[in-house]
Amino acid sequence: MASLSGEKTPLKMTICSETQGVVAPMEGDANSVSLLINPSSLKVQRTTCFTKQIPLGDPATGRKYSHMQPVTLSFTAIFDGTGVVPRPTGTRIPLEVEDQLAALSRIIYNFDGKKHQPNIVQIVWGSLIFTGRLNSFGTDYTLFRPSGAPLRASCAFAFTSFMTTKESRLEADTSSPDLSHLVVVKAGDTLPLLCHRIYGDSRYYAEVARFNGLRQFRSLEPGSALHFPPLD
Repeated sequence: MASLSGEKTPLKMTICSETQGVVAPMEGDANSVSLLINPSSLKVQRTTCFTKQIPLGDPATGRKYSHMQPVTLSFTAIFDGTGVVPRPTGTRIPLEVEDQLAALSRIIYNFDGKKHQPNIVQIVWGSLIFTGRLNSFGTDYTLFRPSGAPLRASCAFAFTSFMTTKESRLEADTSSPDLSHLVVVKAGDTLPLLCHRIYGDSRYYAEVARFNGLRQFRSLEPGSALHFPPLD
């Protein structure tokens, strides 16, 4: 998921605010953190739930649909303090591993005393836009200075998608144009086709392209994730 210019684009995590049912990333360097080394892979998990019982006298159709579980996003990232990995232009990534992890924890892990919950965060990398909250954050330290200070660490992250009260009410109607959609592109998908599938109108493709920051949309990369926002 590199940028088209060839320069590495770091995965970025930003604290989000929720106002009147609208979730939006907060501005300012203090509210976001970027990774020095991008993940080598991402896993997006979607789970469909069905009722436990098969309808009486209708074994052919099987169990009825119940609901969708929140989407989960998981990945592993390396944190390096050896100084051999160049810093991406425009980022303020600390030199020490512990400082990198402390800055990250403040964004994704620390408890918000005013809201009595962890921060809602937006994760952006290439075409991926994921909004959720931290599920788990495990750290393995793999390289140390003679003093014992860590020089490298591997962290495994798992996030659960966040849904506002309004979105929860609309969850049962998954085709609603008022509901945000995160879609993983499959072979043969086009932006007009996806817009027609989600909104019922293919003409929204230009707006969706701008929202996702796509420089070109005629050829979508299978496996990439696109965010389809609610219609105004």
